[in-house]
Amino acid sequence: MSYIYNNPHRRMNILTGEWVLVSPHRTKRPWQGKLEEIPQENRPVFDENCYLCPGNKRADGSTNDNYTETYSFVNDFSALLPNTPNASYVINNMLFAESQRGICKVLTFSPRHDLTLAKMEVENIVKVIELWQKEFSELSKIDYVRYIQIFENKGEIMGCSNPHPHGQIWATSTIPMEVEKETKQFLSYFQQHNRTLLSDYLSLELEINERIVLENEHFVVLVPYWAVWPYETIIISKRPIQDILQLTTDEKEKLASIMKKMLMKFDALFGVSFPYSSGIHQRPVNDKQLHQEWHFHIHFYPPLLRSATVKKFMVGYELLANPQRDITAEMAAETLRNL
Repeated sequence: MSYIYNNPHRRMNILTGEWVLVSPHRTKRPWQGKLEEIPQENRPVFDENCYLCPGNKRADGSTNDNYTETYSFVNDFSALLPNTPNASYVINNMLFAESQRGICKVLTFSPRHDLTLAKMEVENIVKVIELWQKEFSELSKIDYVRYIQIFENKGEIMGCSNPHPHGQIWATSTIPMEVEKETKQFLSYFQQHNRTLLSDYLSLELEINERIVLENEHFVVLVPYWAVWPYETIIISKRPIQDILQLTTDEKEKLASIMKKMLMKFDALFGVSFPYSSGIHQRPVNDKQLHQEWHFHIHFYPPLLRSATVKKFMVGYELLANPQRDITAEMAAETLRNL
């Protein structure tokens, strides 16, 4: 096994059925490419020019409430609109288009301009989770909504347009491609084994114990075997729940706790507030299916590769063929685990 892992090889992502090329020897290559600027982290508690701080005016002229905990509102520049008329377009069975309806919302984690999730107290992260639950519950009652994607882009190099810590929710009238791929894999496995794919995968990872980063009573953080991004992680619930509404009070507290610990490790890795994109994957809605095959999990995709200034680029072979990584999942997990 070590012979395979120490040489170029490929690994399958069982959540999508896709492959990633692993090239451990490339960690020794010299780097003369682009160096990112280290972001400044001396942000104030309140910024009068911030569109997300309490009581401030936003870009469209709306005024934020003087909120004291979490806060959500419809995105002023939404990628999707709820009143888009139904339409489709096909030419010669080759050119296809169809209208998309949806709602995009912004969720601030705290009134404080300077507090990332890693720096928040556990009880306040619980309030963020409860806001996610509230939004999921309300959006799932809209009949045309089929999927609710909760996510966060953190840091300038991940395209975050406002430094005030916040996330987003896009509720869409169709199921997104990544979720569709996972649903297909989950359903196929459940039909064969009557267990969720992630239940059996998690049991195997806990037995092997090479890629585990953190564990508590209800959740495990690990670097997935098929990870593409250098320090990619996934949080998997030990109990095979289908969506965020099924979390118990204790599970919410333990999820907040393990998230904080993991994000603190991220920040400690290169000594900067670590950038990433993260998102919750859970069952589709409003399709009259129980989706017992689905298993709640959260993906974290951080781009930094060697240092605070060197990031991974998805270009060339990765765009034209398939993803590739240098640091093995085992090396990344050991590094994070030991921080």
